[in-house]
Amino acid sequence: MVLMKRKHEELEIRKSVYGDGNKWFRGSIIRKSSSGPVYLVTLKKPRWRLTHLPVLMAVKSAEVSDSALLQRETLVLRNFHACPYIYRCFGEEVFTSDRNRMVYNLLLEYGPGGTLADVIKKTGGNGFPESDVRRYTRYILEGLDCVHSAGYVHRALKPENIIIVPIITSSGTEYIAKIGDFGLAKKSKQARKILTMPKSYKLRGSLQYSLPETVVDKGLQQEPPSDVWALGLIVFEMSTGKSVWDGKQDSEVEDILSEIGKGHGVLKLPGETEVSEEAMDFLKGCFAGKATDRLTAQMLLDLPFVAGLGKDSGEDEEELSVEDSEEKDCSPSLSYHETDDELSSYCHAPTTYVTQGAVWAIC
Repeated sequence: MVLMKRKHEELEIRKSVYGDGNKWFRGSIIRKSSSGPVYLVTLKKPRWRLTHLPVLMAVKSAEVSDSALLQRETLVLRNFHACPYIYRCFGEEVFTSDRNRMVYNLLLEYGPGGTLADVIKKTGGNGFPESDVRRYTRYILEGLDCVHSAGYVHRALKPENIIIVPIITSSGTEYIAKIGDFGLAKKSKQARKILTMPKSYKLRGSLQYSLPETVVDKGLQQEPPSDVWALGLIVFEMSTGKSVWDGKQDSEVEDILSEIGKGHGVLKLPGETEVSEEAMDFLKGCFAGKATDRLTAQMLLDLPFVAGLGKDSGEDEEELSVEDSEEKDCSPSLSYHETDDELSSYCHAPTTYVTQGAVWAIC
């Protein structure tokens, strides 16, 4: 309890150190990411009507001297400006805070529906109806296909890093999943020296999202199959409301992954797992023990579990504005509701602006 209070105080101090932006007020911390806390910010009125920025955004901040990871995420996100299944980057802003600190800020899309982890938690350990699992899986896969097609690996795919955004369709308001948090993303097959992250940014905690191949060889660089394994874990969690490793200690998980990584076993799902045959086939494509045997995101998109979903809906979809989402309940209800270069098409050169005491650019 004391430790949690101390961490909260540290985050609040950091918030006051960073201060407000030139065009926005900094609010509370809404979640954590691989590169630090994420803040909810609100545009200053009446200026917001004269800008391309939405009223509410999510912002990651760091002192300029410690902002290498954030700046790297900005560069990665510029490749996906046109992909509707990856959260949007609205630009970067550098200013001097009230405490005379140079602060780097990354302006991002805010998900009024929270994260996928939040929605899973609300099921009380029961999971989603399969129609919703299929739908969310399709959205995540579309985003993952964009990432891999552009030559990147996400490396931190998990429910906490997927935001839920409301959209308006011909049948009413629906919720789509968008991949977020690209702080650990890398170019596929980069030199290992470039891959090395500062120790403070390494993923901590349990082995829940570890890979068989990296448990066996901790120095192995992650490639697209690592994201596919993580996707399988997410699909299982959406289906059951629980982790594949529910009830197991980290030491047990490490032993199982080690055996799989050495080619001596396969991932055995809990005996009480109740999913359709199509869902099980999908999971098998994600959980092949050998990384090269896993299906690619493009192959998974063609499996019956998700094939045909979302192909015709894009023309009529429109993202719900923040003003509209504020007036509605933006907690996603599930299906019981009523109704080999980078892809040049995703590249968007930054436009730089200079404003009073600040420099910012559109991704």
